[in-house]
Formats: sequence, C-alpha cells, structure tokens
Amino acid sequence: MLELSMTDWVLVGFCALMVGITKTGVPGLGILVVPLMAMVIPARLSVGVLLGILILADVFAAVYYRRHAQWGQIARLLPAAFVGVIVGYFCLKIVSDGQLKPIIGVIVLLMLVGNFFREWYYGDESKIPTQLWFAIGMGFLAGVVTMMANAAGPVMIIYLLAMRLDKKEFIGTRAWFFFIINWIKVPFGANLELITAETVKLDLIMLPVIAVGAVIGILILKHIPQKAFKVVVQVLAVAAAIKLLF
Repeated sequence: MLELSMTDWVLVGFCALMVGITKTGVPGLGILVVPLMAMVIPARLSVGVLLGILILADVFAAVYYRRHAQWGQIARLLPAAFVGVIVGYFCLKIVSDGQLKPIIGVIVLLMLVGNFFREWYYGDESKIPTQLWFAIGMGFLAGVVTMMANAAGPVMIIYLLAMRLDKKEFIGTRAWFFFIINWIKVPFGANLELITAETVKLDLIMLPVIAVGAVIGILILKHIPQKAFKVVVQVLAVAAAIKLLF
C-alpha cells in the first residue's frame, strides 16, 4: 500500500468526494482534483489512482442516469475518442501533460467564448451544431486529454452544452461516455504502469467516500434549476480551462 500521512488520506478522500459529486451532479466541480492528487501521490501513480476513482464514480452516475443517456451523441463521439486515447497514449511517451494542458486550456476558452457569442447573437434561434466534424473533433480532443491528464471534463461540457441537453440528459450522456472511455484507458494505463495493485487497493478503499459524493451530487442536481445548471457548468468550465493554463 502507498505510504500516506493522515493529511494525505484526508486530501485523497476529499478528491474522491469531489469526483463523486461532479460525476452525478455538478460537472466541473472537481477541477482541483488533478493537482491535489499529484500533491500527495507520485505524479504518474496519481494519474492511475484518479482513473480508478473516476471509473468507480462513473458506475454510480451511469446506473442512476441510465435512462437519460443520449446514445446517439455517445455513438458520434466514441470512435474519434478511441483514436484520441491511442494518440494520448503515445504522446505520454514524448509529451508531458504539463506541456499539453496550456494548449487545451486555450482551446477550451476559445470554444467557450465562441459558444457564448453564438448564443448571445442568435438567442434561442442559435443552431445546434450537427456537423459530423464537430463531434469528431470534440471526441478526439476529449480522448487525447483524458488519456494524458484525466482532464477532458471541460471539453465534454462544451460539446454537451452545444447539444442543448437538459441537465439529466447532460449528466447521463456524460456519465456513459466517460464510463466507456475510462475502461478503454485501463489497458493503456496498466502498460504505462500508471495502474498498479497499490493504486487499485487505494481506489477500493475510497469507494464509500465516492458513494457519499455521488449521493450528494444527485441531491444537488434535483434542486438546481436548468438555467442555473447551465450557468454553473459554464463557469466551472472556464475555471477548469484557466487552471489548465497554469
């Protein structure tokens, strides 16, 4: 087992709680999870530990919101995301996530600004981007970023907001997309020794905390209005993108 101090255990538990909440209720809330995990666990192993926590949290979200997932959207994203995961796997051998994150941060911010002005200019008449290239581009970008840094949340927020899904469809579609893609990442992570027996043990210890976070997220989502939900996830996406820059 990884040697952790009491403070380290508290921080890992906090990260697990935040992941549970963000998976079932408030996308983007866990923007501090990646750097916090890297503070208490060696950088490469922290990626593997976080991947396990994300997968366990995905289970709660995918099961609870299974009736709300929009499978047409998921099917459009997955092929390109799979290619992105493979590219991210090879990039990990030559490019650090520190080099990639600022680029992704800029891309996400530009997309958010573009989406904001599109909706501001056209209002309710703004068209949903149905072009296949949009889904392919966003899926590929999400695959690369999630493989390299477990940080594809802002990318998916932009895509799902553009699709104008209601909050439950948003969470359900996002949950199933990441549930599938995170399992696809497992063999690649194991090959890179990001996932080990020690990281799996730590993930399983965090399961009760993840479950508590998932319940909190579900309760939050039930009481947050659709408009407020949209504003919150946009603000958190901006915060996450800015965080990627530094």
